[in-house]
Amino acid sequence: MKKFIGKFHYLTQDLPTFSHTQQANMACKAGANWIQYRCFSKTEAEMMNDLNQIIPICDDWGTTLIITSHFKLLNYADIQGVHVEEPGVDIPMIRKHIGNNKTLGTSANTLKEIIAHTKSGVDYIGCGPFAHTDTKPNTHTHWGINGYKNAIAELQLLNIHIPLVAAGGVTLNDIDALLQTGIYGIAVSAAVNKALDAKTAFKDIYNRIY
Repeated sequence: MKKFIGKFHYLTQDLPTFSHTQQANMACKAGANWIQYRCFSKTEAEMMNDLNQIIPICDDWGTTLIITSHFKLLNYADIQGVHVEEPGVDIPMIRKHIGNNKTLGTSANTLKEIIAHTKSGVDYIGCGPFAHTDTKPNTHTHWGINGYKNAIAELQLLNIHIPLVAAGGVTLNDIDALLQTGIYGIAVSAAVNKALDAKTAFKDIYNRIY
């Protein structure tokens, strides 16, 4: 079945003075149609406390809510899907667990990983990192603009068609060039959450993408 996949993936993050609930509320008020709850600092019970506040906010605004990695929480809350970031996870097992009606995304750092994921039942793939990011530090090679151009060209030659989302260190000034590569969507976290005015930063990125 064809599922809605947003072009602007807004990710919440662990911040000391700007809670996940506050971030989600800000994004919904600014027009978000896709929020990924991305928490690394809490237990699943604590995450559920967050989600019990975030879910009604998203419901009120008609916003798709995705959770990072903790796919079993879909059993206990009205979450539309999961994005799996960790390498080596059994994606077909997760698809079987959550069912075909839920959205399943995953991350890839190489073209080889993208091709492998297209065979595993995912609905979209976040790929990168585009540039340096402190949100989730890693040692993978930065893709840059040419990385996305080359990957998309290779996938077209292989007749592989799946929504690709550029992720990792994307800022407002990168968006026009990224969209020109043919990328489907863009994921942003710190460029909004750490801005002096998060709501304005969100709107600026949203308007650039849409």
